[in-house]
Amino acid sequence: MSSFPIPPAVDTAHAEELLTVLVRVPDPRDARGLRYPLAGVLALAVSAVLAGTRSFAAMGQWAADLDIAQLARLGLDGAPKESTLRKLFARLDVAALDRQLGVFAWTRTARVGGRRVIAIDGKTVRGARSKDREAPHLVAALDHRSGLVLGQVAVPAKSNEIPAVRDLLTGFDPADLRGSVITLDTMHTLADTAQVILDAGADYLFTVKSNQPKLLARLKALPWKDVPARTATTTGHGRRATRTMKVTDAPAWTGFSGAAQVAQLRRTVIRNGKKSVEVVYLITSATHAQAPPAVLAAWVRQHWSIENRLHWVRDVTFAEDLSQVRTGNSPHVMASLRGTVIGLLRLAGWDNIAAGLRHHAHDPERAITHLLTC
Repeated sequence: MSSFPIPPAVDTAHAEELLTVLVRVPDPRDARGLRYPLAGVLALAVSAVLAGTRSFAAMGQWAADLDIAQLARLGLDGAPKESTLRKLFARLDVAALDRQLGVFAWTRTARVGGRRVIAIDGKTVRGARSKDREAPHLVAALDHRSGLVLGQVAVPAKSNEIPAVRDLLTGFDPADLRGSVITLDTMHTLADTAQVILDAGADYLFTVKSNQPKLLARLKALPWKDVPARTATTTGHGRRATRTMKVTDAPAWTGFSGAAQVAQLRRTVIRNGKKSVEVVYLITSATHAQAPPAVLAAWVRQHWSIENRLHWVRDVTFAEDLSQVRTGNSPHVMASLRGTVIGLLRLAGWDNIAAGLRHHAHDPERAITHLLTC
């Protein structure tokens, strides 16, 4: 990353300030005798995570070092202790928190070719597993261009990602989804999910692999040798990747409403002299005019990057899977705060999130100012 981060171009015409949306999160505490307003505590928590804190103990210490003026900027007249943060976040309405953080993020999305392109994928917060509870599994929606988390839901116990993804989609404002493109991995290549996306006025891009053997076999059997190919090669991080995309009209037998195109994507990667080849098949409701081969290839590449831009950052940079935060809703809350901070840094142009955290850790004023001016 350069010394002067360059922020992505985002939609801010109807942007809402972060403090404004945090005020709308319901407070689970008894209103009598409250000293610290919830919005102020949440603002402090976001600032502390932006400064690199990973635990309630570190967050409480960071808060204790703030002076009166800095606390006042966050809407507080004192520094909440670790115990206050721990008890409050364990009881917080995480669905309401994610909904309001999403309101903030939606107004700062960046369009790709005039459209929002949104990747949806899940991640388990492994560090929160204990003898008495399963680790929470969270499904997030990530804006391809800006890297902002637009929404997040927890997968209910004894369930899976499939209904959670549909709940996430139906929970968005239809006006936000209309005209967007939703990219999902092979687990969600299902007709019912496709219909939910179409009903919202959006397009889908699905990957087909071995979990749909009949569909995969029929796609493989198409006369791909007669379809023109588009090839692109990229190099970096010690590897050379060649992607060859072939696209044709979707046959009627796909079983997906609105299917317009199917594609074959061959990825050949050479790393340290070793060659690997992967072939995947795609189904999309976007027409050729809306999504020619180069656009489809970009959507697929950006979808796969959700692992590096969100999940990997939460694991490696924030050490999420090593976190000892396990009580009540706290693991989910902390994951939401980490996702928000990743977005705040990306809005400021930081591609290297670890470097962004180090920058803000040097001076609490930087973190507070970033929060209040983003």
